[in-house]
Amino acid sequence: MKQIFADLWETDVESPFPGLTTHAYLLTRNSGNVLFYNTGHDHERDAIGELGGAAWQLLSHQDELGASILKLRERFGTQLGGHERERDEFARIRTPDRLFDRREVLLDNIEVIPTPGHTPGSTCFLVASPTGKRYLFTGDTLYRGDDGTWKPGYIDGMSDRETLATSLELLQGLTPDVVIGSAFGGQAGYEEIRPDEWSGKVESALAQLNGQDA
Repeated sequence: MKQIFADLWETDVESPFPGLTTHAYLLTRNSGNVLFYNTGHDHERDAIGELGGAAWQLLSHQDELGASILKLRERFGTQLGGHERERDEFARIRTPDRLFDRREVLLDNIEVIPTPGHTPGSTCFLVASPTGKRYLFTGDTLYRGDDGTWKPGYIDGMSDRETLATSLELLQGLTPDVVIGSAFGGQAGYEEIRPDEWSGKVESALAQLNGQDA
């Protein structure tokens, strides 16, 4: 596990299947650490334990589900959060302790932002870190491509284009300092940016989405 900011750690890369690479991220907090996304690495659970465990695990969507969720629960008593619209998919492994269905603040400084489109229950999380940074976890609603640009998480036959566009427009109005995807291409799944850069990056992703063949 690698420390990337004062209170944020990145797990080793994983490749659940060819062409897909992912990281999970541990946010360390005095009131209980939060793991965003998921990791299947046994050694990373050891690293999480050394950093104080994981009180919560927040998944951005159903594609992050895996048996490792049960191992985190068994070892740390980790509570699980996911979207109401994907309750059935979650329940095949473990029913969430907290189901999201609206925009809300969780654990004092984590804003839950439903962003359907990539999947019906896709959710982003905006963290107001005590360090002063604002971390935006985009899941696969937006992902960092091989060329370093942010791309729309549209998959033909699975995603809903119009709904995803609406979600991207919602994200465009935010002012994050760090944007952190789940799946990614290239060398890194996150980017530190100036808040005034973000709108243009999302505008480019919207243009890509609208330019795709139906």
